Amino acid sequence: MKTSILFITIAGFIMFNSYAQKKAQNPNIIIIYTDDMGYGDLSSYGNPTIYTPHLDKMAAEGMKLSQFYVAAPVCTPSRAALMTGAYPKRVGLEKGVLFPQSTTGLNPEEQTIAEILKEKNYSTACIGKWHLGHQEKFLPHNQGFDIFFGIPFSNDMSQKEQGYMGNNGYKWRLPLLSQSDTLELDPNQTTLTKRLTEKAVNFIKKSEKKPFFLYLAHPMPHIPIYASAKFQNTSVRGPYGDTIEEIDWSVGQILETLIAQGIDKNTLVIFTSDNGPWKVFKTEGGSSGPLRGAKGTTWEGGQRVPCIVRWSSKVPAGTMQRQVITNMDILPTIASLCDAKLPKKKIDGQDVSGALLEVNQKIDTKPFLYYSSKGKLEGIREGKYKLLLLDEGTFLFDIESDISEAYNLAKKIPEKVGMLKEKMKRLDSIMTSEKRTIGNL
Repeated sequence: MKTSILFITIAGFIMFNSYAQKKAQNPNIIIIYTDDMGYGDLSSYGNPTIYTPHLDKMAAEGMKLSQFYVAAPVCTPSRAALMTGAYPKRVGLEKGVLFPQSTTGLNPEEQTIAEILKEKNYSTACIGKWHLGHQEKFLPHNQGFDIFFGIPFSNDMSQKEQGYMGNNGYKWRLPLLSQSDTLELDPNQTTLTKRLTEKAVNFIKKSEKKPFFLYLAHPMPHIPIYASAKFQNTSVRGPYGDTIEEIDWSVGQILETLIAQGIDKNTLVIFTSDNGPWKVFKTEGGSSGPLRGAKGTTWEGGQRVPCIVRWSSKVPAGTMQRQVITNMDILPTIASLCDAKLPKKKIDGQDVSGALLEVNQKIDTKPFLYYSSKGKLEGIREGKYKLLLLDEGTFLFDIESDISEAYNLAKKIPEKVGMLKEKMKRLDSIMTSEKRTIGNL
């Protein structure tokens, strides 16, 4: 009998230990999403004056993506694509950004990254800017997040900030929310990056018993730009550089916390931006680097953004992935890595985990459709060619050779123009027929 009890005890311990190891292998996920950071705003992407040592170190310890695209050149549709893995048009959020007077948002019937991970027993937190609907039913805590602490729309959407920019008729104020409770109106934005970082660090520290998903969405460098006293007047790039360098500090705090908590090797961290820089405000806006255009355009500078991926035990250090990857690919990739089920509704992204875990792993790249800031179909990229149909003309580029979109090949290769034009319209027509309903009150 004693032998039997001993055998059962040992067998039980082995089974429990096996289960614990399997559970420990379920990775933590962190997405750090900035607002209006350009392709050329980080020193690891060639900026000569902005100092970003923590992001440079993250790139050295992980993988830098050179052809990472977001599905829209403005905030709301880009974030919809990230959260759902689908083109903004498919989920009804392609027509510009939401405002304080908006009564629509991301349809609660759509499944977000947070919701598919909740099915795998993840703790989830959205800290920072949401911008997918500020009405109660659209807020993060009703879209799969256990915790929401942040602002519901852009940091300029208040009477205070609009007055600064000359729009004195604006009547709304910017709320800082915890779930749906308003903690402050027009919070001090000089301390916002610091406060959000502290919340994120505390969430990581408290998530010891099960895996977690942290979505840290910095409201800046969207204008108006702010930095805390410690970072003000420290960058040679001026106030914009101060803001970026504080975000870099924030990334350092997150990575240092992972190491201190002993979970560094089991945490995937993705750093990227929602769209290109807001260059209208000159030195208060960012840089597209070698890319043409900026936020709000379908030129490369509007939708190709920096992206760094780090997972110290999995992603090869010091590598660059040159294949086309989009923010719609993040959801299915996370689902694959976490053994989670994909959303029940159709999505457009694909699992690119192989390309993140092995730099030479080829992926079957789909054609990428370019939609304007108002949701109008304007172009397509397939292989090395990009076609844009704009009011000012028809443009065809070999985007692999001509990253700056300086040489229009439309007249030289008219057959390529015709073929791509037909394909983009056909794909868009299919999506139009499959388009789902936007969330309404």
